[in-house]
Amino acid sequence: MIEWIVILLIVAAIASLLGFRGVAGASASIAKILIFIVLIGILLLLFFGVIVFA
Repeated sequence: MIEWIVILLIVAAIASLLGFRGVAGASASIAKILIFIVLIGILLLLFFGVIVFA
């Protein structure tokens, strides 16, 4: 999933340089959503990992 985030951020950067505001905004917002999903997943894994080892 982190690969998708990097790809979408690269697409957003290139699109913004070329002047495609809609594509840049859409890919950046999708990347932002994926970043939040990954962070929540990591936090849940850490939380439940601590509970299992406690």
